[in-house]
Amino acid sequence: MMKTLSLLLLVLTITGCAQYPKFDTRHVDKSLLPTQVASDLKAHKGKNILWGGTILSGKNLKKSTRLEVLAYPLDGDGWPERDQKPLGRFILSQAGYLETADYAKGRVITVLGSITGIEKGKVGDSAYTYPLVQVQQLHLWEKIDRKSGTGFHFGVGVMFH
Repeated sequence: MMKTLSLLLLVLTITGCAQYPKFDTRHVDKSLLPTQVASDLKAHKGKNILWGGTILSGKNLKKSTRLEVLAYPLDGDGWPERDQKPLGRFILSQAGYLETADYAKGRVITVLGSITGIEKGKVGDSAYTYPLVQVQQLHLWEKIDRKSGTGFHFGVGVMFH
């Protein structure tokens, strides 16, 4: 009985650990912000970035998918810290098809990619300059409570009312 309980606890512990993506950040300019790229493309075109944030919109094109993202600072695992001040917006381009029902408004992503240009657009009635990012690696985060670190809670106990 004790062996079974120990094995069950071990399995629950292992499956409860979150799996974080591994990004190769050796050639990434970690200090570069979307607003900096938008204001000086010549200085930043071709640079590699690791940015993340909340998806604002998505659109499938003939050969790629484009996502507009509101960027936030990243923690050590690459998770966008949405309780911090936003860092600007950017548009990413992923070759091929992404299911926009999965990559939907409000979902959280992190992208490793390269700066390919800028695009003029609007946010409401205001003009806006978006950095364009060609995706090398894209991670769609699970719909979990990031503060707790897991998608489920396990507890044993007795409750009296």
